[in-house]
Amino acid sequence: MPRIRHIALTTKEPAKTAEFYKEAFGLKELRRSPNGAVFLTDGHINLAILNWKDERSADMGAHGPNFSGIHHFGFEVESLGEACGKLENAHAERLTAKTEAEADAYAEVRAGHANFEMKWAGPDGVVIDISHTGWEGTH
Repeated sequence: MPRIRHIALTTKEPAKTAEFYKEAFGLKELRRSPNGAVFLTDGHINLAILNWKDERSADMGAHGPNFSGIHHFGFEVESLGEACGKLENAHAERLTAKTEAEADAYAEVRAGHANFEMKWAGPDGVVIDISHTGWEGTH
């Protein structure tokens, strides 16, 4: 079965954004391109952090001025408390007020799998979910 192994974000400041993901989630830097793009990994997925696209970019034309890109993506974490602390230290914006203590009460059960997510925003406004339960179908 095919598996997601690559996600790409576009941002004004790839190096700054890469530092955020390294600090908040411990991603490892693989390389930097001469154009400023930074490539990270968690050992399973490659996260490319690219410069904003413009009219000179081969893939800009299909998206146009109202580009609908990645809405959000998620990281499964071992400890919500630890992950929240790292996100706060990395200056992420907490979008949901739920705490680790509320996790079990707010977990939604789907087909026998309890799911809990907290939403945060990185330095470029991309929404990031964190979950200690993971997502249905990922285990």
